[in-house]
Amino acid sequence: MEEKMENISKDKLLSLYESMLDIRNFDLKVNQLVKRGMVPGMTHLSVGEEAANVGAIAALNPDDFITSNHRGHGQVIAKGIDLNGMMAEIMGKATGTCKGKGGSMHIADLESGNLGANGIVGGGHGMAVGAAYTQKVKNTGKIVMCCFGDGATNEGSFHEAMNLASVWNVPIIFYSINNGYGISTDIKKVTNVEHIYQRVAAYGMPGYFIEDGNDVLAVYETFRKAVDDVRAGKGPVLIESVTYRWFGHSSSDPGKYRTKEEVDSWKAKDPNIKFRNRLIEEGIATEEELTKLEENSKQKIEEAVDFAKNSPEPTLESAFEDIFSD
Repeated sequence: MEEKMENISKDKLLSLYESMLDIRNFDLKVNQLVKRGMVPGMTHLSVGEEAANVGAIAALNPDDFITSNHRGHGQVIAKGIDLNGMMAEIMGKATGTCKGKGGSMHIADLESGNLGANGIVGGGHGMAVGAAYTQKVKNTGKIVMCCFGDGATNEGSFHEAMNLASVWNVPIIFYSINNGYGISTDIKKVTNVEHIYQRVAAYGMPGYFIEDGNDVLAVYETFRKAVDDVRAGKGPVLIESVTYRWFGHSSSDPGKYRTKEEVDSWKAKDPNIKFRNRLIEEGIATEEELTKLEENSKQKIEEAVDFAKNSPEPTLESAFEDIFSD
């Protein structure tokens, strides 16, 4: 299933590309900062998964909610987080979106509908069902998207959340971004079904499969249909998209369990280049227009780094703040 470009406005198409650029440039910069010792804690980069993130979240309304996971940079950027605050958070500064207390794996931004990333594999499943139940009870018309990797689908929380969401008929989209590996474990070696989305058979809900998660419009079209159904009260769904992370699982993982040929074959399917070429080939944008977007994106990221570098460290006293909710 793929959306035709003529059915989408030029502004929307260019905003998709801009978001994909921001994700790529942000995480490439974070990777550099990690190597320079400027990022405390662990990082999990989204490079290679731009289309899978952007196409999905572009189908949501601005006031819909998401829960993210440890590889959540792409999701929260696509949801509209302030890049300055996000970079400051990752660098542990007081001006960060969580005051420098969460870091890369715990990015949250309630203003943009991001209920939080999670360092626990599958940690967002229950939170997302609870948030979706709230939308149903209060009849807000909003929905929740629960993002997670393929590895999280073998956690008990996944099955418990799917079952409860189905029984309660809550407005939630479970979204498995399948990059093929749970750290170093090939998903095919630990899951005895051909595709993750087929697991919906146990929970009485629809399942969608996006074979090419590097095609942002294919992702967008699938999610538009699912979002409409879920918002209309037809119940929860599970969507799986197949993509790939270019880097290792985390900043400490050299990725030696993958061959160079495998990684190179996926880099040849670069989602950003794929979409860029299509925008030009179909006459949506000129080379000059896209080059300007690319330059502006890199500039935004550099400004975010400068903002973070010039921001203060959290005070010692702040360690005892925000512990309890009033």
